[in-house]
Parts: sequence; structure tokens; C-alpha cells
Amino acid sequence: MAKFSPPPGTADIFPAETVQWLELENTARKVFASYGYGELRTPVFEYTEVFQRGLGNETEVVRKEMYTFEDRGGRSLTLRPEGTAGVMRALLNTDVLNGTEQRVFYMGPMFRGERPAAGRRRQFHQVGVENVGRVAPELDAENIAMLMDYLARIKITGAELRINTRGIQSDRGPAGEALRRYFSQHIDSMCEDCRQRLHNNIWRILDCKQENCRRIIAGAPSYLEFFSADSRRYFDTVCRTLDALQVAYVIDPLLVRGLDYYVHTVFEIVHSGLGAQTAIAGGGRYELLLPEQSRPMVGVGFAAGMERLLLVREALAVAPAAPPAAAIYLVGLGEAPRLANMKLAAELRRAGFTVLTEVENKSMKSQMRTANRLNAAFAVIRGEDELSRGAVICRDLASSEQRELPEAEVAAYLRQAAK
Repeated sequence: MAKFSPPPGTADIFPAETVQWLELENTARKVFASYGYGELRTPVFEYTEVFQRGLGNETEVVRKEMYTFEDRGGRSLTLRPEGTAGVMRALLNTDVLNGTEQRVFYMGPMFRGERPAAGRRRQFHQVGVENVGRVAPELDAENIAMLMDYLARIKITGAELRINTRGIQSDRGPAGEALRRYFSQHIDSMCEDCRQRLHNNIWRILDCKQENCRRIIAGAPSYLEFFSADSRRYFDTVCRTLDALQVAYVIDPLLVRGLDYYVHTVFEIVHSGLGAQTAIAGGGRYELLLPEQSRPMVGVGFAAGMERLLLVREALAVAPAAPPAAAIYLVGLGEAPRLANMKLAAELRRAGFTVLTEVENKSMKSQMRTANRLNAAFAVIRGEDELSRGAVICRDLASSEQRELPEAEVAAYLRQAAK
């Protein structure tokens, strides 16, 4: 039999796996709602300029990784490579630019033309959060604490939180010049990407993962001394608030994140369970200027890669969620009992039960094997004799105890027996 694989960098997610995805998604909804966040759903593609303007033309994502195409009218559209820019575009339709705080979260597929690897796909999935409209270091710390709370709730232990500050835009000039002077002395020994970044985006050099470049980066001067006193106080307040919230962290002066819109706080969660690709989540505070806007939107948020979260849970041997059980299995012995069971199944589903029923002419033994394979809690059995008397036999498949009762009493009996 021929096998039909999905395109490279994508994957089919079958029901046995979907229950684990649902666990991540439903836990996210519970945790984020407890902090006052509501779910926002945006299109999977946007006008290309939303990402070009929002993320920055010199970012790796915009330069190399976006899936872009034209619609019938000649407008350039792009499959979303990340969630923040689309969320900001949507929130422009609210009063957020006037300082009204918006707390939203999102989840769904993202698309980047990357080389597929463990935990990295061309169609991948993220769960993310944005707090938009207000600027306060305490909000940054609360956002981080919420992410750590979420990871704990999905049983991810051993993760390390790394934080840093990017300062504000006016800090970047003097600090960037200090970095440029240093790296200019070593650039001939660095990778081609870093050579381009020296002129296009000096800060991205700090994010290079090449081993030789990392050795040179380790000797770079501290740029924090070029930041304003207000920027340093802002970061100090973030750290003090995390201390008060009892959230452990490591200050990483080389952490800059990959997008140009970050200011003040940036953070990343790493875990050894992924091997070489250690990051499972990250985010920070940002100022994002979208097309036709004269002033930026301000906010703080994060995104976590769901494929990576699942890989970490697997490495930690977190027990996967059990597949949903077929709580009630209807066994019909004969054509008329099977037809009557179809009607009974509909009634039980309306009463809130999960029900499967046999529709083929199979033996009692075969149907009971199916009930056990599906992990049903009860079998409801009916043959011609039971049908003529308006009765059914309810069997507890764990204890093998059974009793006969009128069909009209089945729902009440099963509800009581399941307690």
C-alpha cells in the first residue's frame, strides 16, 4: 500500500496524539483566563506589510523564512510566521492606542520556511499571550510568572528562565556603536551572517549560534553601561517583582531575541530535554509600528512552541493523557436490536454520555472484545428477547457485574453507576 506523506516540515496529528495537544490547549485556556486574558483568533495570513513593518525588514524571519504570495488583486499576502503582528493589527480596531489595556491569548499554526529539525517545522504551532496598551515593569514580571505557571501546570519541570533588557530605542545608538567597534576588530573571523549583521543589525550578532562566533561574542563589552538610568531602573523593578513572585531566573546579557520590536525586558525559557534546540518559549516587551500608524503599539507577551513543549514532556516521561474512552458501548444481537440501539445511542448522547454502537452483524464475543478494546466503562446488551420485553442488560466491564432493567431507566442507572 502506497504511503502518502505530508510536505516536508509538516505533520499529520492523529487522534491518539490530539488528546495531548488538547491538554496543552485547555490548560492554557484555564491558566490564562485566571489572569484575566481572553482568546483572540486572527487569520492565518495577513498583508505582507504587517510583518515587514511589524517585525523589521532586516530580521531573519522577514528576509529568509516567510511564505509570501499574491492574491487575485495583486496584493502581497503572507502566511503568519508568528502571532504578535497579526494580534496587534486586530487590536488596532479597539481603543488600545489610547491606553486601554487589552489582555488576549492565541493559539494555532504558524509558517516559516526553515530547515526542518527536531521541534522545528515549517508549519508549527504556538500558544501565545499579549498584554497591550500599558507599560509597567510589574506587567512584564506578571507575564513571565504566568508563563512559568503554565509550564508547571503541564508538568514541565527543570526549565530555566533567562532574562535581559534591550533598553529603549534611544539607548540603542551609543550601545550599538560600542558593539560595532568591538566586532569590527573580529568580523573577518566570524560567519557570513554576522558580517552582514555588522552593517544591518548589530544586535543580531549577539544571537548567533555559530561556535566560533560565540567565543568572540563572549568577549564583547557590556552595553548596559550605555543604557539610560530609567532603563536600568525598569529592569531592576522587573527583577525585584520576579523575586517577590518567587520566580527563579538567570540574567543573560547576550539574550536579545530575534525581532526588532523588543524594548526593555526580553526573556526565554530553555530546557535540556530538546537537545541542541533548547528554547521552548520566549518573549518580551515591545513597541510595534504597523502600516499607516504614526505611533507604536506597546505591550508585553510571549509565545511557546507546542511541538517543543510536547517533546520536553516526552523527555520528562510525562504520562500522556489517556485517549477518550467510549464510556458506553451498545451491543446488539440481531438486526432489530441493532436498529433500536441506534435510537438509544442518540438518547444517551443527548443525556451527556459518550456512546459507540455496533452496526454490523457480529457475535456477542466479538462485540465485547471491541467494547474492551475501546476502554468502555459499560456495555449495554440487547437481543431479540430483551427487545420484546423493553429491557436491556447493563454490564460493568470493570467488575463484570450486570443487571437487567427497563430501557427507560438506562440513563439514570448509568449516571448513578458511574459515580
